[in-house]
Amino acid sequence: MEKYMAEHSSINKAPKSHIRDKSLRDHLVKFFGDLPLSEITPRLISEYKAKRREKGCAPKTLNNELTLMSHAFNLAIKEWEWVKENPVQKVSKEKVNNQIERWLTLEEEEKLLANSPQWLGQIISFAINSGLRQGEILDLRWPLVDLSRRTIMILEQKNKGKDTLPVNETAARILAEKARSRDRRTDYVFCNGMVGRIDSRNLLRAFYSAIQRAGILKLRFHDLRHTFATRLVQAGVDIYTVQKLGRWKSISMVMRYAHHYPESLRSGVEVLDKLKNFSTILAQSNKKGVAQNA
Repeated sequence: MEKYMAEHSSINKAPKSHIRDKSLRDHLVKFFGDLPLSEITPRLISEYKAKRREKGCAPKTLNNELTLMSHAFNLAIKEWEWVKENPVQKVSKEKVNNQIERWLTLEEEEKLLANSPQWLGQIISFAINSGLRQGEILDLRWPLVDLSRRTIMILEQKNKGKDTLPVNETAARILAEKARSRDRRTDYVFCNGMVGRIDSRNLLRAFYSAIQRAGILKLRFHDLRHTFATRLVQAGVDIYTVQKLGRWKSISMVMRYAHHYPESLRSGVEVLDKLKNFSTILAQSNKKGVAQNA
């Protein structure tokens, strides 16, 4: 695992992903650390799963740990030639409950904003209207904002690419307000009182206090991104456009939002009625033409 972290994770992954790998690695090393690779068997991995479950490890987290271990084994087989088999591949993954994502209604949004301090309300509203992730909002800097074109640039950490995205009127208004009160000592669009990057823990602490005051149940900050996608689907925006605006890797990752609001699909099925009416009008027109010719 140390070789994997040094030669792969630290080099090929984004800093946040590398930090997450460290946490996953620590659990694996605590259990398997003293064993030669040849003694790590599917049975032993199954025992590891059982112990992690006993300690309350979430299924998704446990799957992430096994995925990391499996990737390290694959490198040990293909590149390092340490072993010939990957025992992790013989062990089943945990079943993850894929619940429909939570999203805010307009009434809930109004309550949440009314119970939030101004700085937090701006971030919440910006998240709902831009679809940006928490880290992307806190990392947003003024050189990446073009107020005249109403666009922002996102530096993708995973693939080190860049995406230029349009923002709607609401998000643009928030950016304009921030620009008017901008402190020139920092490039951060959303900054703390010390003109530095807002700490994510402080943001979440304020966010959960606000939803408690608003009486809103079971809402995470990431659900604001789900709200962005769901509202686009509700408005009839096609799934491909939703995917591009939210920068999801695949259409299948966006399809879950199509199930939130069946009414958004009604215009599609009503095309059949319009087609039927058009055929009826066309047939009547043809009959009238035949009668006139006669």
